[in-house]
Amino acid sequence: TVACPTYPEIRLALASADALGRIIRDYQPDVIHIATEGPIGYAARRAALRAGRPFTTSFHTRFPEYLSKRAPIPENLTYALLRRFHAPATACLVPTESMRQTLAGLGFANLVTWTRGVDRSLFRPQPKVDLGLPGPVFLTVSRVAPEKNIETFLDLDLPGSKVVVGDGPMLPELRRRYPGVHFAGSQTGEALSRYYAAADVFVFPSLTDTFGIVLIEALACGVPVAAYPEPGPLDVVGDTNAGCISSDLREACLAALTLERADALERSLAYSWEACADIFLSATEALQVQPELQLAG
Repeated sequence: TVACPTYPEIRLALASADALGRIIRDYQPDVIHIATEGPIGYAARRAALRAGRPFTTSFHTRFPEYLSKRAPIPENLTYALLRRFHAPATACLVPTESMRQTLAGLGFANLVTWTRGVDRSLFRPQPKVDLGLPGPVFLTVSRVAPEKNIETFLDLDLPGSKVVVGDGPMLPELRRRYPGVHFAGSQTGEALSRYYAAADVFVFPSLTDTFGIVLIEALACGVPVAAYPEPGPLDVVGDTNAGCISSDLREACLAALTLERADALERSLAYSWEACADIFLSATEALQVQPELQLAG
């Protein structure tokens, strides 16, 4: 593996199109799905095109926005590269309807909205957990990195306490700059679900996510959401009573305090892994009925 340029915390696996072509030839998969636009994704794309094999792709991350926050790389250039990457796919699966509309406006084609699910055995309503902090508790769960916009949340004038769960390159710096914030570091499993159970409001300050799995984790625990009107929150929360969406994040946080936890839980029921699997299978099943499809790219 090698470090990702401008993002050394991410390791990129490498493989050649020839090597992946041999794997495709020997294994003879029923369908090919390319999950990311990294080096292996590009190699798999090239191998599939060489073999005349149709494939699907998925769009998970707004890399143009991520990169522009770390280096002087124009977003339109990165989007042009991504558009070319996904163009030969019979379907490009995207996480939300608003993200589908955004990408369609940028010239992407064959877009299919692919929802997400949540593990309800883990993320569930439970008795309020006392962290020993003044209430109300405003929680965010996130990678602690520049593109997540966590500082905007930490700068808000809010009552009670702010809690950040997650690790990342900015964690040491933010701990120094915000001594009044409770930084819990990385948490998983039941430990993570307990932090959701301690929260009065879940705050999602990101402006660059395509979905935000943590949104439905919070809702499944019965925690109302406060977020900006961006892809992800607009789809997951929308105009329901599960949260508050506003360009003024402080206003959204305070308004979310007044919402019923039952409404947050009810909204989470719209998201299931069964529905997620059905969409994926429908997209890939189409590949099996057109094995002779000729692609160019």
